[in-house]
Amino acid sequence: MRSDAIKKGLQRAPHRSLLRACGVTDEEMDKPFIGVANSFTDIVPGHIHLNKVADAVKLGISQAGGVPFEFNTMAICDGIAMNHEGMKYSLASREIIADTVETMAQAHQFDALVLIPTCDKVVPGMLMAAARLDIPSIVVTGGPMKPGKFQGKSVDLIDVYEGVGAASSGKMTMEDLDELERCACPGAGSCSGLFTANTMACVTETLGMSLPYCATAHAVDAKKMRLARESGAQIIELLEKNITPSKIMTQEAFENAIAADLALGGSSNTTLHIPAIASELEDKGVDISLDTFDELSKKIPHISKLAPAGTHTMLDLDRAGGIPAVLKVIEGKINSNALTCTGKSLKENIESAEVKNEEVIRPLDNPIDKEGGIAILKGNLAPKGSVVKIAAVNEDMRVHEGPAKVFNSEDECVSAIFNNEIYEGDVIVIRYEGPKGGPGMREMLNPTSAISGMGIKSVALITDGRFSGGTRGPCVGHVSPEAMAKGPLAALKDGDMIKIDMHNRKLDVALDEDEIKKRLEEVILPSKEVKGWLSRYRKLASSADKGAILR
Repeated sequence: MRSDAIKKGLQRAPHRSLLRACGVTDEEMDKPFIGVANSFTDIVPGHIHLNKVADAVKLGISQAGGVPFEFNTMAICDGIAMNHEGMKYSLASREIIADTVETMAQAHQFDALVLIPTCDKVVPGMLMAAARLDIPSIVVTGGPMKPGKFQGKSVDLIDVYEGVGAASSGKMTMEDLDELERCACPGAGSCSGLFTANTMACVTETLGMSLPYCATAHAVDAKKMRLARESGAQIIELLEKNITPSKIMTQEAFENAIAADLALGGSSNTTLHIPAIASELEDKGVDISLDTFDELSKKIPHISKLAPAGTHTMLDLDRAGGIPAVLKVIEGKINSNALTCTGKSLKENIESAEVKNEEVIRPLDNPIDKEGGIAILKGNLAPKGSVVKIAAVNEDMRVHEGPAKVFNSEDECVSAIFNNEIYEGDVIVIRYEGPKGGPGMREMLNPTSAISGMGIKSVALITDGRFSGGTRGPCVGHVSPEAMAKGPLAALKDGDMIKIDMHNRKLDVALDEDEIKKRLEEVILPSKEVKGWLSRYRKLASSADKGAILR
């Protein structure tokens, strides 16, 4: 066992002395040491219950013959970090989370890991660490929040963001907004729609790194605690069989995960996180790029329309059969022989799965759309690609042409929106918000929600930043190369005509190559003072089309 390096032999007497100080018994010195990475914190709703989840995991480990050791990682609530300087830290925190788990596992020579994340960057950060370490690992995602109820309908955090726009334009009373604010987020869990956190939980389950039904088992449901306990026991089996992440997270498994994402119409942030996780397994032959998403999006139908694209919630998805039921529908289009953390194939895991509500999970002969929920657009504005959650775009806005209204930061854009400076037909451009430009690639939930809440219909938004998984509408993000790298976005001026054609996967400006080149030669990049570790991130971050990983 790896842990023998800290507990066996004459020269490890000092190490054993320290372990005894932690309460480790003689009997336990001969058992496997299992690290339990817990992202519990008091300020993130998705994580406020994770101590209880960790307790269930540790009980499962102990009962199966292991010795659990819990440690913590950071967790940022994107909703609380939104629309201020704190959002610059969100995506970048993914790298610190991965580094933290790697550091703790290596320093203490754990034999295996149980990872307990919930929110957006924590799930991929922990998966990156698991792939990097390649010791037996299993993930217990914390589960969705139950939806709130407002005036008879299900609501979530995005409704509150859109409520701000509605109230500011007189379409909602301040009293109604106050009521909505108080009921939209009723307790523990990741926000109740198919936003980034829940999308990543679905991706994790499909990858084979968490037990079946884990992604949709809600935070306050006893099912989550049972799955946590079972996962604690299962890590001992994975250790005994030497089933490591590289044996589970294969090329085929990643393609399955993308397929599930496309079938569900999940968050566009997966085009950052899935390639980032896959990059840790390049030496194992895994190669995932934006082109992988594009190729699969033409083959995988969109079969479930959850919020923000539709009205169904994660609770509806869970009751309809969860991820196994989704995979059962698209089984003929995926690699069902892929190994999973159950020790069985994906095909075996979903054998008994069934769809219990065909309004929530549609059959292949009645899809919402014959193509997947994410589209990759390229053109003279995005030579290396850009991303749109096409599942959340109305058909009449999938092709749009309009004049550019250019802003050099999210803050400038938000001020213009609330000052009523945005008009029907405009194409809003927010630049210098990419991985290096932000730095940190802020999410743009505030402007998109404000536009929606104010009832402005025919406006598109493009950015080298990114969008919340809760964003809906014609919002194209991750434009690569980013403006700070003197990508074409930096050449734009107010009034330039931009055409978005999602059907043909195109994003272009009506300028010829020579004019773009001439303008870029004249561009003076903005100077942004950055303190702390974000300055290191800015120097090392790759382009969004590479997952904004550090290289």
